[in-house]
Amino acid sequence: MQYESSAQSRLAPQRRSARWLFLSLAAIIVVGGWAAFWFYAADRANGAIAGWLEREARLGRIYSCGAQSLGGFPFRIEVRCKEANMQLRSAHPALALRMGDVLVAAQIYQPTLLIGEWTGPLTISEHGQPPKMAATWTLMQTSVRGRPRAPERISIVLDNPALERFSSGAPERMGAARHAEIHARVASGSLKDRPVIDLALQARQFSATGIYPLIAQPTDADVDLTLRGMKDLSPKTWPERFREIQEAGGKIEVKTARIAQSDWLAAGSGALGLTANGRLEGEIRVTVAGLDKLLQQIGVDYLARPGAGSDKLNSAFNALDKIAPGLGGLARDRAAPALAAGAALLGQPAELEGRKAVSLPLRFDDGKVFLGPVKIGETQALF
Repeated sequence: MQYESSAQSRLAPQRRSARWLFLSLAAIIVVGGWAAFWFYAADRANGAIAGWLEREARLGRIYSCGAQSLGGFPFRIEVRCKEANMQLRSAHPALALRMGDVLVAAQIYQPTLLIGEWTGPLTISEHGQPPKMAATWTLMQTSVRGRPRAPERISIVLDNPALERFSSGAPERMGAARHAEIHARVASGSLKDRPVIDLALQARQFSATGIYPLIAQPTDADVDLTLRGMKDLSPKTWPERFREIQEAGGKIEVKTARIAQSDWLAAGSGALGLTANGRLEGEIRVTVAGLDKLLQQIGVDYLARPGAGSDKLNSAFNALDKIAPGLGGLARDRAAPALAAGAALLGQPAELEGRKAVSLPLRFDDGKVFLGPVKIGETQALF
């Protein structure tokens, strides 16, 4: 008995040693296998990126980096591009875009979801010329879900974006927001065959002073659209795409839209098409709380511009200015509240988010825009 006990005591350390050796070998095999898989996946990612860059180059979009690196082991694949720039040789004139670092990452177990982080500023210039425009932000993230040749969903999220243009070397603020998001997905069809695209747009405290009086003040917007009528999503200019939509009888369906400022709030839905000369045509039924404030904001400034609003009304205002300088401007100021009251009488009483409101059509007639009976602007041709 003593002999057997002594033999067992000698075998116990050997068993423990064999077990640890087996576990160590298993760990080495697992780690080595995972590393091999990661490098294989990274090589595939590099190949996909190279193929995408080659395809873009054939279309006149040349991407390059000051330096490029690959990392993220063990659970991510990360491609970092320092001093990213792009040449748009297909544009007329050719454009050059430059920005800071770009980081694109994918989880090793979810390779069909790519997350990107972009460092500003982004500058836009004609080839060999100083920048004409610049965009800045504190955070810009993108995500693309799906295979490289068949993306299913794309999202862009920005914090504190701002856009400036340079006139005579001095920057001029064109627009800014506290937060903005764009989400797009293929609702039906495919990228190569009649895709139907859902778009969701969100902006917080967005303003664009000097572009249009309606968005001169900080504005919150939530818009949900469906775009129909495209043949495919091959690379094209926007005028070419809009012409394609018009020829196919496509529509811009506004499923929901909500736009709010401190003094007024509007919500609506409808559908817009395109005329043969590329202008918007259709109607959106809107409900507005604070209609008088909305029309005063648009009307006073809009009616003050030559050629805006009613020609007969402007002629009358100009005649008053000739009789007594400033009298026409005073009449314009008084006209805007009167227009608001008239539009409210022609609309239907409603309620919007607990506030008294008016429901009336926002009509697009060959590019001219009417809110009820009041002309509030005119859109440019899209092709």
